[in-house]
Amino acid sequence: MIFLIILVSALLMIFSFEMLLVLGIPTFLAKEAFFGGVPDIALIQKLVAGIDHTTLLAIPFFIFAAHIMSSGKIASKLTTLVKLIFGHRHGGMGLTAVGSSMAFGSVSGSAPATVAALGKLLYPELLKAGYRKSFSLGLIVSSSETALLIPPSITLIIYGWMTGTSVTGLFVGGLSVGVVLGLAFALLVFWEAKVSKIVKPPKPDLSVVLNELKGSIWALGMPVLILGGIYSGLFTATEAAAVSVIYAIFVEGVIYRGLTFKKLYDIAEQSAIATSIIFILLAFGGMLSFFVTLAQVPDTISHWVVDFGAGPILFLFIVNIVFLIAGMFIDPNSALLILVPPLYPVAVGLGIDPIHFGLIVTLNICIGMITPPFGLDIFVASSTLDVPVTDIIKGIWPFIAINLAVLALITYVSEISIFLPNLIL
Repeated sequence: MIFLIILVSALLMIFSFEMLLVLGIPTFLAKEAFFGGVPDIALIQKLVAGIDHTTLLAIPFFIFAAHIMSSGKIASKLTTLVKLIFGHRHGGMGLTAVGSSMAFGSVSGSAPATVAALGKLLYPELLKAGYRKSFSLGLIVSSSETALLIPPSITLIIYGWMTGTSVTGLFVGGLSVGVVLGLAFALLVFWEAKVSKIVKPPKPDLSVVLNELKGSIWALGMPVLILGGIYSGLFTATEAAAVSVIYAIFVEGVIYRGLTFKKLYDIAEQSAIATSIIFILLAFGGMLSFFVTLAQVPDTISHWVVDFGAGPILFLFIVNIVFLIAGMFIDPNSALLILVPPLYPVAVGLGIDPIHFGLIVTLNICIGMITPPFGLDIFVASSTLDVPVTDIIKGIWPFIAINLAVLALITYVSEISIFLPNLIL
């Protein structure tokens, strides 16, 4: 059965079918060919039940909040604040790009939203500071990845829903991995600044810093509210998402006075479209997972792993290869929905911590979003910044190398992922 699904899915992708059809058609064919006894009504029930989970409520709320912030002043305020902290240091503007992406990621949970919101703000500033065009484009696209690792990551929410893993635990571990990745990008920025002989900017006056800090205090309150609420146990991830929407509307509408009812309606419409696309994929992915389990695909893989003599080290290496290849050709949510159901039970059977495995998967998905030929963030940046895709691809390779090095570190040093979750939970 699995070979039928893989073959049909590959053909549909080659002929550029929509991903919901790539997920749905093979599932229906597998049902008719191998599970004719399953009633048709069961498929509809699986479609509905697949997205009937309170954890998934966090996704539309975080998407809505991200759209509000990216269309208002919160994004620019956070960027300004990060620039004041890092801008006067060696490689300051590059560090600002990394820090701003991490800060905006901590309130949006979406890499494409981070690219779209910060790209136009950061790109001219990086060029003005003396960074090469290709490096600047690569930095903007790559640093946005941290949004998928640093809470509230939508990818981690989906993984938690699929596997029953604690979302709070994933968020805590994701923060550690996101910081490691951000520091790795910072080292590359230092090297680029040294090679390109970028002049260190002057340190701003204390009065300027205090004035900007005062103006950014409401924007800074968003990540503090979300992360503080989740880690303190005051909010669940879903409740934090709802609170983030209320806070974003209040700050943009009442404090910064840039959010009108007409603008809010348009943002809600855009958010609804983005949410519906994700949930359609989740529904079909849930149905596919049902048949994958019914066909005992995880057991088949487990037996193969045992017969082959593969332990956790080799298994995780294979997982990384599979996800890296998949990330080149399909969108991140689809990769998650297709590959996690058969691989997750095998990982648990080999004694791999669910949080550790989830963060390995998520980092692979991050890399896939910037990997040619179909890295999603590459095309988002091209559209946002009005630059050719080829220019972005030229600057992406050093960051892919850094990503692969961090992936190897995260894969085989599990303490980075699970130390804080074990300490807090």
